[in-house]
Amino acid sequence: MTPLHFSFSSAFLLGLMGLTFHRTHLLSALLCLEGMMLSLFIALALWALQLESLGFSTTPMLLLAFSACEASTGLALLVATTRTHGSDNLKNLNLLQC
Repeated sequence: MTPLHFSFSSAFLLGLMGLTFHRTHLLSALLCLEGMMLSLFIALALWALQLESLGFSTTPMLLLAFSACEASTGLALLVATTRTHGSDNLKNLNLLQC
């Protein structure tokens, strides 16, 4: 494994571990998701450059568009949660209440 592949896989795994183990605030979960998407975008872009294929070069841009949509949806949920519950603490949210 080259150092470049190791750095991107470790960045993705750090984001995944942050998402699974430190789920106290919604903002920290969203930041971990964005870190994972950013490492995937850079890895796919470099992979497309290494393969030199024109058909695969649109995949990183599609991933970046989905990442932007995911970020805007996450921020909208963060604002709505903060307005209704007063904080973004995930332990205070009970999904069984209406």
